[in-house]
Amino acid sequence: MIKCAEYDYVEIACLYHYPVRLVMKDGSVNEGIAKDTARNIQKEECLVLDVGGEEVLVVLDNVTSMKALVDNPHFSEITFS
Repeated sequence: MIKCAEYDYVEIACLYHYPVRLVMKDGSVNEGIAKDTARNIQKEECLVLDVGGEEVLVVLDNVTSMKALVDNPHFSEITFS
């Protein structure tokens, strides 16, 4: 489970619909526009990404870092513990 302070950055990314790059624990990368948070069918907390017009659920517990792909006053890159 990610820390509350880290989750705040996920919410900021969703609020402003920032394009983000997510690096996963397995080394894979997901890029898209942060839209919302939701739970998947397994009830895991996810980030909803718009990837080319399609919504993709990314399990937050599998994310190691999130980088904003636009300049903004809130964050540039966050590493999840």
